[in-house]
Amino acid sequence: MIILGINAYHADSSAAILVNGELIAATEEERFTRVKHWAGFPAQAILFCLKEAGVTIEEVDHIAIGRNPRAKVFNKFRYLLNNPGGGFGTVMNRLQNSKKVTSLEKEFSLITGVDAKIIKSKIHQVEHHRSHLASAFFASPYNEAALLSIDGSGDFTTTMIATGKGTHIKVIDSVDFPVSIGIFYTAFTQFLGFPHYGDEYKVMGLAPYGEPKYLEQLKDVIQFTQDGLFNWNEKYFTSAKDVVITYGNDHIPFVGNLFTPYMEEKFGKARVNGAALTQKHKDLAASVQRFTEQLIFHIAGHLQKRTGLKNLCIAGGVAQNSVANGKVLQNSGFENLYIPSAGHDAGIAMGSALYVYNQILNQPRSAAVYSAFTGSKFSTDEIESYLKSRKIIYTKYTDDDLYEKVANRIINGGVIGWFQGRAEFGPRALGARSILADPRRHDAKDLLNTKIKKRESFRPFAPSILKEYVGEYFDLSDDVPFMEKVFPIKKEKQSVIPAVTHVDGTGRLQTVDKNVSPRYYQLIETFRQKTGVPVLLNTSFNENEPIVNSPAEALNCFLRTSMDMLVMENIIVER
Repeated sequence: MIILGINAYHADSSAAILVNGELIAATEEERFTRVKHWAGFPAQAILFCLKEAGVTIEEVDHIAIGRNPRAKVFNKFRYLLNNPGGGFGTVMNRLQNSKKVTSLEKEFSLITGVDAKIIKSKIHQVEHHRSHLASAFFASPYNEAALLSIDGSGDFTTTMIATGKGTHIKVIDSVDFPVSIGIFYTAFTQFLGFPHYGDEYKVMGLAPYGEPKYLEQLKDVIQFTQDGLFNWNEKYFTSAKDVVITYGNDHIPFVGNLFTPYMEEKFGKARVNGAALTQKHKDLAASVQRFTEQLIFHIAGHLQKRTGLKNLCIAGGVAQNSVANGKVLQNSGFENLYIPSAGHDAGIAMGSALYVYNQILNQPRSAAVYSAFTGSKFSTDEIESYLKSRKIIYTKYTDDDLYEKVANRIINGGVIGWFQGRAEFGPRALGARSILADPRRHDAKDLLNTKIKKRESFRPFAPSILKEYVGEYFDLSDDVPFMEKVFPIKKEKQSVIPAVTHVDGTGRLQTVDKNVSPRYYQLIETFRQKTGVPVLLNTSFNENEPIVNSPAEALNCFLRTSMDMLVMENIIVER
């Protein structure tokens, strides 16, 4: 049975394909369009998935989209009745977007040449948050778990709690738009002078430089409720009559201003993008981050008591808050936590497909997903042919010689572009499309920001660590395959790996498994044998663009930056 899942006309457009329940391919459309968070119809991602599965659209049994315009229709009308005229702009924008969702067959027909009527009969519309829940639970190793989906908004829902057992998800409760912890976090992200869609990670990176001095004030913004959910004070947020998020003809998500003058009255004047960051800004970032953590613990703690379960699965945009994720088990009563590699909206392509396969069709669960490597792949021959066409000088190495040469270059202060195997599905580079450096160097952050990244100095870089050594370097020991949790680094190890130790003594680790990432594992192991340190500094292979997807993009990034070495499969290009 073949199921194609998509996220379309929504930020982080994507596609994924299942064959008999196994995830064969999944990727974001931005990897092809080269536009971050691209939000149109994922035509190239769909064609890629079909090609990787070796099937045509006629051979696909079901097509799932992680949107359902009919979801909560009565709640939407009730909202309009309670806000006459106030939500008209929002509703009209959503209706226009919904029309695209309900005419998907035309888009499929355009890219495949297949009659739209044939395609229409295959389409399932799966509610946004149910898709998120499915992306986490049905990909997890748990037969039974409590589930949490939490983000900005989708299908008039901002938070959903549920339980999962076997092949069935049962929704317990939800929070309706516009009340949203995602919107709360984004509003303060804008307030702190970071205006672009997806800038929330900058607040998370800035938070450790401040003290959470504004927690009491934030209790007036968001109120925890006795049912384990939350409400908010609408005075702080722009009315929904002003569309919260729009997708123009360029398919780039645009978020309008979310905070009101009342927020400035209570928290002071908002920072202008590019202005100096004061200690007050850092303290406010710390407060927003800590408050968000406390809310997640509040929801998760009540969910654990309500269900009595030991396993938890989380997805949704807020599930990308790796600092909070690293603290959930210690603050909720749960014993185990699974978060997918694409916890954000791209993940609903995979989630909607899994929902159809497991929940609707009641097919048996497949093996748990611990690999994010479902994207594009290029052979050494293809890479070599491309480099010859560009008249680029290169050298081809055996595996053993390659690891030796690359490890030595890292030890000698080199910054490496590492392009291996299938690209990652999700927002984080995990050793397939990565830039690597020596974590022992105190100047590594400056080197990377000077040579390539040119990003804010307060943003940390991540450690990739061989999974066998986690307990030696971190206070908490867990498998973190998707770089989805931040843990405290042991005090005696912070001086050993200063380049990946954040100012608060933590690191957003990725545990590297030799069975999942054999080449990346062997490179780190070679580095360990030479230095005694089983860790590399890992950041995404890009420069103010989506992560590189092809040899052409990798080479272009290498040439326009001051990277020292480009490694693509068994080929090395050096300056």
